[in-house]
Amino acid sequence: MQRNEVFQKITEICRDVFENDDLILTEQTGAKDVEEWDSLTHLNLISDIQEEFDITLTLEEITKSENLGELTDACMRHLQKEAQ
Repeated sequence: MQRNEVFQKITEICRDVFENDDLILTEQTGAKDVEEWDSLTHLNLISDIQEEFDITLTLEEITKSENLGELTDACMRHLQKEAQ
């Protein structure tokens, strides 16, 4: 799976979790940029991403990912490991 496909899927998941189909997201978008992004929705977001890609992000990856781009990078690392 290509990186842009992973980011697009994460964007779709975000719109679903935040219940906002018009939400404009970039790789620099973080929790401070989305009003609905609180601790509970963050847990839902991570859970849905892990389920979608069938991966398990580490606690460090979850806490150090400050924006959607870094979250995409973390997902890509897991997907690339599985592809090998």
